[in-house]
Amino acid sequence: MNLSDWIIDIALVLIVFRQLREERLSLRTVLLPLALVGWATSHYLRSVPTAGNDLVLITLFAAVGVVFGLVGGLLTRVRYADGHVRVKATLGAAALWVISMGFRLGFAVWSTHSSGAAHLAHFSVAHDITTGQAWVAALILMAFGEVAVRLGTMVIRGQVLTARASQEKQFELSPAARPDSYV
Repeated sequence: MNLSDWIIDIALVLIVFRQLREERLSLRTVLLPLALVGWATSHYLRSVPTAGNDLVLITLFAAVGVVFGLVGGLLTRVRYADGHVRVKATLGAAALWVISMGFRLGFAVWSTHSSGAAHLAHFSVAHDITTGQAWVAALILMAFGEVAVRLGTMVIRGQVLTARASQEKQFELSPAARPDSYV
């Protein structure tokens, strides 16, 4: 791992820690994590190997990322206040994010050391994983799935709250909704 790898990983962890205090859900809130994981994807994802069990590995890791993203998005508190959607990562959401990022970071560090590389090579041969790029694709797509689904879940929850608030406001303004007015 080089310096830029560490910076991206740390930045992704800090984004969630920053969300431990409530903030307005904005374009920046959505685009910053997507940009970071997009950079990592463009930097590392050269191909998606499909030989042997490569695609099974990639699909499994991506699915885990999607599940983590969904759970993290559901654990994040989303509320509508003062005309804006506000989000705040709960401790559970932050812990889930740190665990998944820690797993990917730990795996990357472990696989670059001789004993980790030997174990990974043995596992890959035993399970018909044909290239190291399969592991890279699996980890990158896991991260991308987690980020995209977590953000998507928060945005959808925010849209639901915004629509509900809009309906309540229309109901309050409607003359038929006032108890003292009759049609």
